[in-house]
Amino acid sequence: MHTTSSYPATAPSPWILRWTPLVPAGAPVLDVACGRGRHMKWFAEHGHAVTGVDRDPASIAAVSHLGEAVLADIENGPWPLAGRQFGAVIVTNYLWRPLLPTLLDGVAEGGVLVYETFSAGNESVGKPSRPDFLLQPGELLQVCAGPQWRIVAFEDGFLADPPRFVQRIATVKQPTATARENRAAEQYPL
Repeated sequence: MHTTSSYPATAPSPWILRWTPLVPAGAPVLDVACGRGRHMKWFAEHGHAVTGVDRDPASIAAVSHLGEAVLADIENGPWPLAGRQFGAVIVTNYLWRPLLPTLLDGVAEGGVLVYETFSAGNESVGKPSRPDFLLQPGELLQVCAGPQWRIVAFEDGFLADPPRFVQRIATVKQPTATARENRAAEQYPL
């Protein structure tokens, strides 16, 4: 894949920046496959306790000063954060389908999943190119279908700089039906 772009690789994804207002104030944030922590840094600077998980020891060492840094091979080992929930689960440029239900379970009621990764078509412009690492059309919509999820934004298309096919979603985990009855309609700013 191309490494040149209109924003540096160390800057947070514009998709993550756009949907940061959906994250409840002060809520803990989980960055999955956190790499060098560009999103951990962003959320820590905005008053959130942050947790990052990655299988690369150098990445975990690089983010350990930002918050909780968990070294784990989440594709070949147990989920290291079992039973924990976060006000936001952030995922960019990473896909491991068996983990998707676990990630959804990791979002606390009222919290948000903000996900952005490569999709089908990317094989025509670069890497990743294996179908295992590319979302199929509408796949994130299917994963987040159901009354528990309020999809605030979804995109599935092509970005030119660097050239890549992406799919991305921002979705809020709704309160239970009983809790919803006693609340005014939530307003999610666009």
